[in-house]
Amino acid sequence: MGRKLEGLQRMLVIINKLKGLQKYVPREELEHYVKLRMEERDGTPVDIRTLQRDFNEIETLFGIRICFDKKRNGYHINEEDDLKKEQYERLLLNFDLLNAIDSTSNLHTFVLAEHHRPLDSEYLPLLIKAIKFSHPVTFDYAYIREEGKIRPKKVLPHYLKEDQQRWYLLAYDNGTLKTFNIDCIRNLRMHDEETFTRNMNIDVSSLFRDSYGIWNQTDIPVEDIELSYSALDGSFLKSIPLHHSQEIITDNEEEFRIRLRLRITNDFVMALLSRSNSLTVIKPQHLQERIRNIYEEALKRNGGSNEPTDKERSER
Repeated sequence: MGRKLEGLQRMLVIINKLKGLQKYVPREELEHYVKLRMEERDGTPVDIRTLQRDFNEIETLFGIRICFDKKRNGYHINEEDDLKKEQYERLLLNFDLLNAIDSTSNLHTFVLAEHHRPLDSEYLPLLIKAIKFSHPVTFDYAYIREEGKIRPKKVLPHYLKEDQQRWYLLAYDNGTLKTFNIDCIRNLRMHDEETFTRNMNIDVSSLFRDSYGIWNQTDIPVEDIELSYSALDGSFLKSIPLHHSQEIITDNEEEFRIRLRLRITNDFVMALLSRSNSLTVIKPQHLQERIRNIYEEALKRNGGSNEPTDKERSER
């Protein structure tokens, strides 16, 4: 790894640590954290002198001052520079991801895509390394739909996918390819003493062909869908289609109508609601009813009716 590249990656690691919930980070803890994260990137050992040089470089390059508070015995980012962290960490995260995949990459050959920084991004380099060298990983996984219940997992990592500003791990869990939200991963560990044979026969292009976003729920049927919008919304949907199956049926000053074919998941319904101002569901009928029920419940919650909502009825 080149020295300049390694230095920039250390800056990413330092900023990630100091921007967390722990405002003041003791010297020993910061050294240990940076050492572990750089080992995951195949970097060289670090000490406090190296970190001090990095602090100076961060201030020179990015205008972010890292200070030491003797009373609280910890490093922190100067409060006046908090607003600058988000801007530069996005650049550093993209830089780190590109070069973690291929450390020989020339930065000028890439266009860095702008996106909001996903949570727990410090896990990405270790997951990339585990995928690249076919090492299993273990972690605790929080199931949001089960009120955050934690279950331990040992999986064979195969791919990383970004969707709607979040990162997901595609991995084999007991022989089944599953999707894990990296925001929900805790205590990640790579088993570098073990290897597995990576399945190179996965048809990646078909994994999410019939879904909207990351969730391809095979228990939900693929259906023909017909939607109508205003001409104004249609102009946006022409430039950024809802789904790759989108086919334009009508496009005039009065109506923009499209046909789609995919699974009607919660994510897809939420996407439809984002343009609900002009949306009319033509078919299927059960999607019409689903959208109408959402509107009715929303109207009741927001003072449009004195009738209780379904939730309120169930609680009585």
